[in-house]
Amino acid sequence: GGGGQTGRYEVATFALGCFWGVELEYMRVPGVVGTRVGFTQGKASASAGPPTYEQVCTGDTGHAEAVMVTFDPKVVQYRRLVQIAMDRLDENKYLLNQVGNDRGTQYRHGIYYHTEDQRKVGREVLDSFGDNCRTELERAGVFYDAEAYHQQYLYKGGQSARKGEETQIRCYG
Repeated sequence: GGGGQTGRYEVATFALGCFWGVELEYMRVPGVVGTRVGFTQGKASASAGPPTYEQVCTGDTGHAEAVMVTFDPKVVQYRRLVQIAMDRLDENKYLLNQVGNDRGTQYRHGIYYHTEDQRKVGREVLDSFGDNCRTELERAGVFYDAEAYHQQYLYKGGQSARKGEETQIRCYG
């Protein structure tokens, strides 16, 4: 079902650690028509305007590095996008506030749902990993775009974003 979405596209939001590699991974998925990296699930900032990367990295704002994915559900199902997220996390799904060597609340992992259908799918997938899975499931909050230089960072650095590309993603430019 459309889940109340208008048009043919739907939106999904995931936090899976450093957002550069995550974005490139989703750019490669057939059916994904757009990606943005940014920050979500944080406290409302007292200062006007969106948080900066530097502010988020202090952990003080409570935001997580995240990727917003726009996709065509006729080509790729939301469940598949969640499975890609969990495959990418691998054993990190059992760590709290950590992915790889990146530690802190800004690197917590989460599935942030936009519809009730997405919530149900997220719950089913997360439950399949047992009680020790530390990936959070929350309603998607305000999403702030990261600074322009972070957008499609690895792609701009020369890594392939071709659909179906299998080359190893390197988490640097």
